Amino acid sequence: MHTSRQLQIPILHIFLMLCLLALIAVPPVMAKPRGGNWFDDRAAARGGGASIRIDLSEQRAYLYKGGKLVGVSRISSGKRGYSTRPGHFRVLSKHPHHRSSIYGSYVDRRTGRVVRSNVNTRKHRRPAGTVYRGAKMNNYIRFNGGIGLHASGHVPRHPASHGCVRMPPHMARKFYRHVRVGTPVRVTH
Repeated sequence: MHTSRQLQIPILHIFLMLCLLALIAVPPVMAKPRGGNWFDDRAAARGGGASIRIDLSEQRAYLYKGGKLVGVSRISSGKRGYSTRPGHFRVLSKHPHHRSSIYGSYVDRRTGRVVRSNVNTRKHRRPAGTVYRGAKMNNYIRFNGGIGLHASGHVPRHPASHGCVRMPPHMARKFYRHVRVGTPVRVTH
């Protein structure tokens, strides 16, 4: 003879399994909070061709593998006067430890002390006794002339760069790892 207690245990197990299956079935986009960075490493590792979409009005970059969304990152694109141009591009080159050839600092040649920061080599003359040190642009993914995605410690939620697309360092590493030269990049408003 079965008691009601004995029947409740299998029903509870079935209910818990259904809940677990429902959680597993939720697409990563829905499982993550809106507004945050996220990346599905397992889905990205499965393969398929990569592509990047940069949405300037959302200030977000999206990475797709095999047509499936595998990552979203907040970005900071080009500010007024240095806007990031919309269009269809391809990754032209990748550099893990790139430095800017235009924006950076003049540092004392002997001590390495910054003499003048936030310089634009096209506008600011180099003081005597200094050398130019370009701003770090790690995990640089160049896609339009000198414009590319790269890591930055300063990624406000609005356009603030000189045209490049800034990303948080941990997200820049993930995007960098999963794209190749030739990967399509679409920049939209």
